[in-house]
Amino acid sequence: MLQEKTENDVIGRNHWTKKGDVSLFLWQKVVSESVNIKNTVLFVHGSSMASQPTFDLQVEGRPFSSVMNYFALKGYDTWCVDMEGYGRSDKTRKINCDIATGVDDLATACAYIQNIRNCGPICIYGISSGALRAALFAQQFPEYVSRLALDAFVWKGSESPTLKKRKRKIKEFLKNNRRPIDQEFIQSIFSRDHSDCADPKVIDAFASAICSLDDSVPTGTYVDMCLNLPLVDPKKVTAPIIIMRGQFDGIASMKDLLNFFSALPNSEKQFTIMPGISHASFQQKNYLMVYDILENFFSRPSPVFLDS
Repeated sequence: MLQEKTENDVIGRNHWTKKGDVSLFLWQKVVSESVNIKNTVLFVHGSSMASQPTFDLQVEGRPFSSVMNYFALKGYDTWCVDMEGYGRSDKTRKINCDIATGVDDLATACAYIQNIRNCGPICIYGISSGALRAALFAQQFPEYVSRLALDAFVWKGSESPTLKKRKRKIKEFLKNNRRPIDQEFIQSIFSRDHSDCADPKVIDAFASAICSLDDSVPTGTYVDMCLNLPLVDPKKVTAPIIIMRGQFDGIASMKDLLNFFSALPNSEKQFTIMPGISHASFQQKNYLMVYDILENFFSRPSPVFLDS
């Protein structure tokens, strides 16, 4: 399908839904609603950026910088949602928008998508704290999730150099519901683990897109990742699952992730190391490899035989 149509054929639409009094912004991209949709995918963003910069980035001379365009052209109905406190969603409540708040956002978003698209369970992809949100959501609302992909996930946080450094500022995070971000901060996401994994022009485009929507973001996910792990019980995550870990990612140690992986009850599970990847895998030089890993997991036929 990639050969038949181009990114110019992908249609984007704004959507809004309500979580009580809170307005949540959703963004949809699809080639055509008149063709057979392979599946529905919801992408879940991380702690320091809204959804569109992460999943619908545009970089001149870099085809498919938008993962949503890539999956739309593969036949998927693709969605992302700004968590409360981010991007175009409401930022009015005086809360720090922790992981549990994000789980409520995902429940609202999935109910909206299923209602207007008349679809069944959804493929969920989450990155970094978005992976934590997605995993806890899959634990609490398994009926919404057909397949679950966790990228840059952290379970207990043991042996994490990124979290070790982050904990030095925990008093500041506890004191404030929001923390400032700027282009320099976004640059640091790419330099902290391995500075050669992403092209400077992609980092600049990513930072500009993020900062055009937000000059501050909630502190809740940082507090949870520093003080409240583990948030997810792997024994209660029953969906088919892939754990995706960048070779150089400092957010979670191999030991932490493998212990989580071994406790997952569903035998349809996969652990993948992504070579040449640090954090923010869709913005790395090897991004097309990441897309391929993810699409192969989402499109894989379910097993027809399982020995009970």
